[in-house]
Amino acid sequence: MLSTDIQRAQEVIQKAQAILICAGAGMGVDSGLPDFRGTEGFWRAYPPYQKLGLRFEELANPQWFREDPSLGWGFYGHRLNLYRQTKPHAGFDILRRWCTEAGRTHFVFTSNVDGHFQRSGFSDDSVYEVHGSIHHMQCVDSCGVGILSADPFEVHVDHETMRATKPLPQCPKCGCLLRPNILMFGDWYWDSDRSDQQQSRFGEWLRSIDGPLVVIECGAGTAIPTVRHQSEMLVARMDATLIRINPRDYRVPNGQIAIAANTLEALEALVN
Repeated sequence: MLSTDIQRAQEVIQKAQAILICAGAGMGVDSGLPDFRGTEGFWRAYPPYQKLGLRFEELANPQWFREDPSLGWGFYGHRLNLYRQTKPHAGFDILRRWCTEAGRTHFVFTSNVDGHFQRSGFSDDSVYEVHGSIHHMQCVDSCGVGILSADPFEVHVDHETMRATKPLPQCPKCGCLLRPNILMFGDWYWDSDRSDQQQSRFGEWLRSIDGPLVVIECGAGTAIPTVRHQSEMLVARMDATLIRINPRDYRVPNGQIAIAANTLEALEALVN
């Protein structure tokens, strides 16, 4: 990390009247969550899937909840339990303090489904989870029950096979299987109602901004560039300043700020 980049980022944050946090999967690495970067990284974290020859993109598919629910809930049940048990790292608190001090307005745009921004004290009304949330569920048969909280449900997973054991989450209305309310690969059945409402609030917030906007992008890569596209589009459209925090893919458009570090390391440097 160059001291000039840190100093410039500090000045931009101090002058900002609005803060947008754009967070990708790398945001959770400092909390101890596994890095799914590349097939080899995923298989190192989950050897049973290497034996099956299944990649992350193949497991994150709604077909399993119809064809092999034990496998589908083994993958997502493990993640649900992991996200429930993992404490968000201190960088979340740093971001929250910046967002709430001096009467600033703020919003979070994230592709993460772990709910850690809400766990860290961010209001649910100021978070846009573009790919949904593992803490919510929907009926596989789309019976009209809507989107349910996952809080009442427990999923037990055999870590040797990465398969969930019965009983699996069941729809309280029709008795069919529930699945996570997450946008998966090849997913034509995702109930986007909750995310659509978040998107609407996000749009209203953007229209309300009256003053300097800083976009703090944390851990967003190029493999699934949803978060990056959002960051760079707003920088171009709203004359915002981008602070990109990433240990590898840290290049930025001309005039923007790059900090080549993990999220927690960079945020701690910015407050020192």
